[in-house]
Amino acid sequence: MNILDKIIADKRNEVTLKKQLISAQDLERYPLFGYKTNSLATALRNSSSGIIAEHKRRSPSKSVINQDLNVQDVASGYENAGVCGMSVLTDGKYFGGSLDDLILARTSVKMPLLRKEFIIDEYQILEAKAHGADVILLIAAVLTRDEIKAFSELAKSLGLDVLLEVHNLEELEKSIMPSLDMLGVNNRNLKTFEVSTEISKQLSEKIPNDFVKVSESGISSVEAIKDLKNYGYQGFLIGENFMKTTDPGKSAAQFIQELNAL
Repeated sequence: MNILDKIIADKRNEVTLKKQLISAQDLERYPLFGYKTNSLATALRNSSSGIIAEHKRRSPSKSVINQDLNVQDVASGYENAGVCGMSVLTDGKYFGGSLDDLILARTSVKMPLLRKEFIIDEYQILEAKAHGADVILLIAAVLTRDEIKAFSELAKSLGLDVLLEVHNLEELEKSIMPSLDMLGVNNRNLKTFEVSTEISKQLSEKIPNDFVKVSESGISSVEAIKDLKNYGYQGFLIGENFMKTTDPGKSAAQFIQELNAL
């Protein structure tokens, strides 16, 4: 059983328990459920940098990245730096995140927020909406085509953007459908955790131009982004590179400044 299989097995148990505690109807009564969302896809199309910055405390591959920072400070720092949006990890067991992080980020910033989560149930999409997300992530590796269709259509009906993440051509081909806004290529092999932007380059021409192309993981230099822009990428998800510093917002600001100077 690889790490992804373990995460998904735990997630199924977690969602089953959560449904017993808080019903879908309860979630729809949360004050943030009526919040007017902000499109990340539109922000990326209109941006010169395309940076989506992440809030991530730890990960299975790197253990602790940064446990010392306040999510509100990180969110404000990122917004001031001029990033297009922020990815907030809400998985507790493996990444040290929570839905509270999403609410705290929402109280601090107006920019689009992505709920970074292993979504395996429609309930989690209602949760994302109820906690102030603008965007959800769907991971093709753990979902069937029918699930991707049902989940993305539900998200769209709630006003949420959908970023679908793939790791290879097979996942991409089963996933392309009109209810997606962005197609993300994860440069990290989920089985080995090795990282290479070559997979983003290989898949770029297979992604129709109707979708915003996003490259995820392992992007740590402005040169890497400049290179990927030649392949039609407009979004770049950067996690550890900013989070491993003492001031992620400042690091993001310097990075964007360098990028714009190129």
